[in-house]
Amino acid sequence: MDEAIEKPFNWKQMSRLLTYMKPYTKTILPIAILGMLLSTAVRLLAPVLIGAYALDHIIEVGDVNFLMIMVGVIAFMYMISWFGNVIRIKYMNKLGQYIIFDLRKALFNHIQRLSHRFFDQRSAGSILVRITNDVNSLQDLFTNGVINMLMDIIMLIGIIVILFVISPELALAIMVVLPLMFFISTKLRKNIRRSWQDVRLKQSMINSHLNESIQGIRITQSYTQEKHNIGFFKNMNGLNFESWRQATMRSAFFRPFVEMSGAIGTAVLLWYGVVLIQQGSLSIGEFFTFSLFLGMFWEPISRLGMVYNQLLVGMASSERIFEFLDEKPSVPEKKEAVKLKDMKGHIIFDNVEFAYNAERKALKGISLEMKEGQTVALVGHTGSGKTTIVNLISRFYDPTGGRVLLDGYDIRDIRLDSLRERVSIVLQDTFIFSGTIMDNIRFGRPDATDEEVIEAAATVGADPFIQLLHNGYETEVEERGNVLSVGERQLISFARALLADPQILILDEATASIDTETEQLIQRALKRLLKGRTAIMIAHRLSTIREADNIFVLEHGTILEQGNHDELMDQRGEYYELVKSQFKAIEAG
Repeated sequence: MDEAIEKPFNWKQMSRLLTYMKPYTKTILPIAILGMLLSTAVRLLAPVLIGAYALDHIIEVGDVNFLMIMVGVIAFMYMISWFGNVIRIKYMNKLGQYIIFDLRKALFNHIQRLSHRFFDQRSAGSILVRITNDVNSLQDLFTNGVINMLMDIIMLIGIIVILFVISPELALAIMVVLPLMFFISTKLRKNIRRSWQDVRLKQSMINSHLNESIQGIRITQSYTQEKHNIGFFKNMNGLNFESWRQATMRSAFFRPFVEMSGAIGTAVLLWYGVVLIQQGSLSIGEFFTFSLFLGMFWEPISRLGMVYNQLLVGMASSERIFEFLDEKPSVPEKKEAVKLKDMKGHIIFDNVEFAYNAERKALKGISLEMKEGQTVALVGHTGSGKTTIVNLISRFYDPTGGRVLLDGYDIRDIRLDSLRERVSIVLQDTFIFSGTIMDNIRFGRPDATDEEVIEAAATVGADPFIQLLHNGYETEVEERGNVLSVGERQLISFARALLADPQILILDEATASIDTETEQLIQRALKRLLKGRTAIMIAHRLSTIREADNIFVLEHGTILEQGNHDELMDQRGEYYELVKSQFKAIEAG
């Protein structure tokens, strides 16, 4: 669940954001700064030449030729300014795109390495909005905001210096409005920042709801909940609209405020400037130059206010981005972790405890052994801890108590890539990626040849239906494989897992969605393919685990019974009752 991040605006965090400019400080940035300095220098020098120098000289001397020369010089200077602006805009846009590319790549790469617990606590939509919207919102800041802020600060300092050089008395008289302006603008900052944070939060909620709505459209239509869904989205859309309205309204208040301050300054200029001219301490040319620079003085202040709004938007987004980048994996990898060269698949749970949250333990002191090359089955009602056990073997989570040993090593001492590349998992709800059938099967082993892919598919019985598709193995499938039936997707998932040639194969309700005929085909294939591998099967359909070497019956995170099928049937305990109830259900059906 996304929440508003309450942190004060601080330049330390902004400086962290600006570190993404560092790789380009010797290439792109200097050229952009050069262009900025050229245009800024012209804008500061031209009014001086026009007013304090040219105008006074022409009035005193009446030299028309000098006027024409000055027109040519000033025109040439503005050509230089135009060229500088072209360079600045071109290279700052280039710099902004590079930074956004790097930032999005860093964020995506980091998220790929985070643990399952991170994804348990956040919706896919809220993660998506950080990688897309929040990163995109920084684009204006980097392409325009940073360099414009630097340009306006230089411009403002230059204007203030020139104003005091021309007439210190008049400059001081005009500057009296600045403290009031600074005080009021400071008061506005906190509300503006919170407004933009709220906008980001509302956008995240909308994206999250959109993702759920699209993924669950079949359920929505099956239960005729379209009107409810539309109403819910309308409400969220309205909240998003209102948050944008509030944020833009508060941000827009700053510019008129600057213009009002400018009007006060202009009034002071007209009144006090005329007094100084009458006293002879200010010439007409200097007054004209002063008025030009005063008009220019409020312009960078106004733009700095707009840049500050960009900074606030950037701060709201960067807070959310850095929250993810600062997230540490709940399954950390030790620096001295061991890389297994040859995994055998001998697994021991030594008094293992685990809890997804503080309220309820999923495993309560489990101790069990899965020997190398054995086929082990985990049986029990929903919530008994079966899936938790396989999640700990894959190290998607770490136990909160006890140890999981693999080939004698504590699983926390083994490198994650070394572990997971030798473990394949087939889930009940298998995921098919956008791409070809060939690509999906090859996903777990990208270097496999086409012949090896086809052989794996043929082994699990997927080859016949693939050959009937309009483009065979090169048939494009959409996200989640909607063009395929549930059983066909499951067969592709089996082929994917088997092609990876794992030492440990986990089947989590993997045959639940497959018809009996297909299941028999897979069972025959598995007998050959599981030889020499440790296999862990979770199944509610108990007929699929009769051949297992060892069966663990779980209930509420503890082991009730253990043994093979015949031994457990002889015990006439929980397993016996489960088999008996399923047999009755089949007869009744």
